[in-house]
Amino acid sequence: MEDNILIYNRRPSRIVNIGDVPLGGHYPIRVQSMTTTDTMNTEQTVAQSIRMIEAGCEYVRITAPSLKEAENLAVIKKELRARGFQTPLIADIHFTPNAAELAARLVEKVRINPGNYVDKKKFEQKEYSDAEYIAEIERIQKRFEPLVKICKEYGTAMRIGTNHGSLSDRIMNRYGDTPEGMVESAMEFLRICNGLNYHNIVLSMKSSNPIVMIQAYRLLVKQMDMEGMNYPLHLGVTEAGEQEEGRIKSAMGIGTLLEEGLGDTIRVSLTEAPEFEIPVAKKLVTPFNNAQPNVDAYKFSMPELQNRHESLETSIFGAGNVPRVIADLSQLDSVHELTLKTIDYHYDDISDKWNMGELGADFIYFGNLIPDFSLPNGAKGIFNYNIWKTIKDKTNNYPYFNENDEYPNQMDTLHFLEISRESLSDSFIMQLKKHNSAILVINKTAQMPLKSIRTFCRNIRLNGLKQPVVLKAVYNNIDEESFILKSSTEVGGAFAEGIGNGIWLNYKQDDNANHLLNIIRLVNRTAFNILQASRSRISKTEYISCPSCGRTLFDLQETTAMIRAKTDHLKGVKIAIMGCIVNGPGEMADADYGYVGTGPGKITLYKGKEVVKRNIESKNALNELINLIKDDGYWIDKHAI
Repeated sequence: MEDNILIYNRRPSRIVNIGDVPLGGHYPIRVQSMTTTDTMNTEQTVAQSIRMIEAGCEYVRITAPSLKEAENLAVIKKELRARGFQTPLIADIHFTPNAAELAARLVEKVRINPGNYVDKKKFEQKEYSDAEYIAEIERIQKRFEPLVKICKEYGTAMRIGTNHGSLSDRIMNRYGDTPEGMVESAMEFLRICNGLNYHNIVLSMKSSNPIVMIQAYRLLVKQMDMEGMNYPLHLGVTEAGEQEEGRIKSAMGIGTLLEEGLGDTIRVSLTEAPEFEIPVAKKLVTPFNNAQPNVDAYKFSMPELQNRHESLETSIFGAGNVPRVIADLSQLDSVHELTLKTIDYHYDDISDKWNMGELGADFIYFGNLIPDFSLPNGAKGIFNYNIWKTIKDKTNNYPYFNENDEYPNQMDTLHFLEISRESLSDSFIMQLKKHNSAILVINKTAQMPLKSIRTFCRNIRLNGLKQPVVLKAVYNNIDEESFILKSSTEVGGAFAEGIGNGIWLNYKQDDNANHLLNIIRLVNRTAFNILQASRSRISKTEYISCPSCGRTLFDLQETTAMIRAKTDHLKGVKIAIMGCIVNGPGEMADADYGYVGTGPGKITLYKGKEVVKRNIESKNALNELINLIKDDGYWIDKHAI
């Protein structure tokens, strides 16, 4: 496999026909999204669908929570076709088999969630004997068979879409809240379909946690391979959130799997208008669609998960330390004290002290620059070796060796050493084994960077090198969103697997000084957000917010912004903001607190999966949420920080 790490080979899947837009096989990776309008409002739903289609959406998904919405899908479809739009429609079903059975006669595809569809989800703690478990499967099959037969008769496709947070009681009690449980939840329904000779199926394994999502898809492919199945995959990180965080989570989960050749269609779930999801999705899939992969050369191999703590502890790197962030200021013409604001260091005139924020970079790479001020406490400088030698006070200042520098035989000082696949000769490996004070810096490669990073780091360890590893990635002349998506895929995917003890991002568009400062601020924030999304270093509050749909009972974007404004200083607290009960206790499985719409103007608050307060007036709900956090001892006043 190592010889092919720079080659993109896509997993061969069977072709699924969805209207006139086939999926899987040699077809391009498709992009899709979901309407956020009320399905009963035909005019708004049609208008939003058209905006999505014109942005490049290849499948439009619409919620159908009951029979009346399912019936109105026919009206929506007729109006879209009358306006010249042939894009396939997908009915999104959770709890209502009768709505699914009607929708399957009207649209090109139905999506069901096996955790909700004719299964029990009351979060009851109950043990199932083997006989009881089999009886439950038989009950599900009896209720599920009519939908399968309708789909066969009408040529309708189906997505069996498992969500991490909505596993049934039966699955939870046998497998727990795990990727294995997610896979088995889907496989039970898939085996029923196979037994009825129905194969027009797509599968998904979604979670708001990219690490869980990645592992679940890998296990699903492994299980399908074992059972001789090759159904296409719909990739997505559910409830990814908004703004940069939502893009980072999505790219980390989706991009990691795309690089491995998995995925036939994607949806980027952002708490934004659905037409804004499409350009993000297209940026993720375009490099892979342009690669023209050879599916016949693909062979699935489960990546070996790394141990984040397997390296030596060198200074504050490695072992049990959180990954460190290196900020790169070397591209500036000069460095002033005010420059440090871009990496969250702030000088207070009254106390005559520096304050380091939660996003304060641990190390600053100056290259050949020498600042005319002393670094604040907490900050450490990195200089090119020849410059470092000229610095008189070397306290908290460390040398950097690139591949062209002559590396000394003995170096007891903490130092950074750039290495590549080409530089790792046998003699150099023997030399490196004597340098326990070295931090190894590896650059990503231009093609298939995540596979290259994974393989290179594995080879470093196989050669007996236990020094901490910093993952460095340089991006130039791309737009800011592309920088966020590429770095989250290529570097973030490695951290999601436990690879890396430090992160070093560099990004440049032009030489404008003010623009450079804004870019440095963006790069530093992105590095910390990548570590947060990979759960390897928590530096702020985390929000799990659904992307909205026709079931949503309040303005998600406005409400998320309101809650964020009051709680974004609560480091490590996870708050879920869900528009309806479908995306409530289940989908927010990973959250500490949940803010869930349960009726017009009504909010229910959760602690974990447990209801704490029901049907609160929305005008009082935020204060009630804050009081709940205070009661648990996690509240901190902003002015006290």
